[in-house]
Amino acid sequence: MEVGAFYEFPVRPGSTEADAFSEGFELIDDAERLGLDAFWLSESHCQPGVSVLAAPMTIASAIAGRTKRMRIGLAVQVLPLGNPLRIAEDGATVDQISRGRLIFGVGRSGSERAYKAYGIPYDESRDRFSEALDIIRKAWTEPTLSYDGRWHTYHNVNVTPKPYQQPYPEIRIAANSPRSFQRFGEDGFHIFLGLRQGGISQLVPHVRAYRNAWKEAGRPGTGGVYIRVPVYVADTVEQALADTEWSITEYFRKRGTLSSRVLASVGRGMNAELSERPEGGTPITWEELVEERVIVGSVQTVTERLHELQEVLGIDGILAEINSGGQIPAAGVKHSLQLLCKDVMPAVQ
Repeated sequence: MEVGAFYEFPVRPGSTEADAFSEGFELIDDAERLGLDAFWLSESHCQPGVSVLAAPMTIASAIAGRTKRMRIGLAVQVLPLGNPLRIAEDGATVDQISRGRLIFGVGRSGSERAYKAYGIPYDESRDRFSEALDIIRKAWTEPTLSYDGRWHTYHNVNVTPKPYQQPYPEIRIAANSPRSFQRFGEDGFHIFLGLRQGGISQLVPHVRAYRNAWKEAGRPGTGGVYIRVPVYVADTVEQALADTEWSITEYFRKRGTLSSRVLASVGRGMNAELSERPEGGTPITWEELVEERVIVGSVQTVTERLHELQEVLGIDGILAEINSGGQIPAAGVKHSLQLLCKDVMPAVQ
């Protein structure tokens, strides 16, 4: 199982944006030294005091220059917000600098904030995403790019550089709506899962649909399923819970995450939560988060939970959110990363 860390470069109360960059790069250096498989970057716009990760390709390039071994992942590059030709050039450049260590994670994002800031209607995001991804793949593989789309048109463009990896870096797509699981399986893409919209048990039928679609399309293997989940390892379970409860609970509640137990009790599952976001629902509780949406505890308990994920979902890897909510004590985050790499990772790979 691939083990990676996901990080949003959060800004702590009373600290500066420069502090956020410094803390993030210190963790990246630790991850490289400790043998972590991959380091994952989000894309976050217009959130002052929350995150400074507005330019993930730029950060990925900086990581490529200070590491030699660890893979660099985007989770995700929000394709509708940028010019796909420029994204293709930037991605190929990072892949060249890193000597083939880029994992190109892409998605539409479920937040409308950035779309409003960029002046792009969110209801166009699905079609814009499909067009952009098509352009990027052509730019990476065809000698000259010509494309006549709804939003972008290019004629005989010589795109350079091409990626270091051939034909191009691995593409992973965020699967958020139930219908996307089957579609991405049919199309042969590896996928990301998240736990903001539903618990682990609710993902089981959707992962099954993805695997079945992959197989029915006649593709070899079973695809690739990678789950993003808050992970925190401490010396004791009690310490892990104490360090993380406030930060993680606020993180989910600020995003309007509702109790899947309540939704299930009235006959509404993951599909309803994804598409309708009913007002006045019951907020998620810490107890439910610990049960199905976060993995916090000692080395033993975290290892056991990851084995359960492998058994229940058949996951191929994790993106461990090492500071979910951005307010977990800095010393604890560093210690958790060390325990994850030195003690947990060997037991699950």
